[in-house]
Amino acid sequence: MTETLTHQDGEGRVKMVDVGQKSPTSRMALAFSSLYAGEKALALLTAGELAKGDAWAASRVAAIMAAKKTSELIPLTHPIRLDSVRVDLFAWGKDRIGCFASAAGFDRTGVEMEAMMAAATAMLNMYDMVKGVDKGAYIEQTRLVYKTGGKSGDWLSPAAQTGRIEKLATSKGKGTPKDPCDEALLKVRFGLESDAHGGDWHRQVSLLGVESIEKMRSKGLDVDFGSFAENIATSGVCLYELPIGTLMWCEAGPVMQVTQIGKECHTKCAVYYRAGDCVMPREGIFTIVLAGGRIAAGERFITLQV
Repeated sequence: MTETLTHQDGEGRVKMVDVGQKSPTSRMALAFSSLYAGEKALALLTAGELAKGDAWAASRVAAIMAAKKTSELIPLTHPIRLDSVRVDLFAWGKDRIGCFASAAGFDRTGVEMEAMMAAATAMLNMYDMVKGVDKGAYIEQTRLVYKTGGKSGDWLSPAAQTGRIEKLATSKGKGTPKDPCDEALLKVRFGLESDAHGGDWHRQVSLLGVESIEKMRSKGLDVDFGSFAENIATSGVCLYELPIGTLMWCEAGPVMQVTQIGKECHTKCAVYYRAGDCVMPREGIFTIVLAGGRIAAGERFITLQV
């Protein structure tokens, strides 16, 4: 069966789809784009020493402006009244820049193109900012990650998964159970603010699925959030099956990257003696923080394999 092309009329001529009879619904879309900038350019960028100035601020503004002008640049898209555009930029590894851009609105058609326009334009502006250092910089990809609303409903990229942050926890000492909390601040190159495990290393934040915690409860262990020294308890995603390098975008903007699955415990710590077993070495994961900000229990997160 041949699919109908909505942007062609019966004679095969290009047309703009009539959405006048459709009912407005809440729409949201998340897009991702990345730029290979090179080590020298990224080092200057993160140090704030690019000759053109603040590339982060300029690229964020460029992205928001582009999202609002999507219908002027992509011929068959409709003007949309956007309720919000969020742009989360981050340095990535030694030579790359990443961007998650989300757009939301209440309208008769979707905001996928607005989100993708924002993400792509952020990287185009970043190229303009770094080309004086390395003209060989290039955009690697721009892709839709997730969208909600409309006749087709929700859509999630095959490379992505969506889950929920159930609880947060921090501790004042290493190897001890953490104290649960409902909100915390993620800091770039550190982890959760005031947490004993924070620092500029590869295991800044620890995560464990509530599914793993429930598994221990089913064995009769008296455990709860924070019992296994995890910073973030999640649901909906099998964390220990995520590949190293997976990006994790949090609804409020912070971005993390998976750096380690499980760990080797050379000695039994206070967590083991309190719980009688420790699932963290088998099913916990560790991340670094690429983009900071506040996160809270109940918020959504989306993982993306890149």
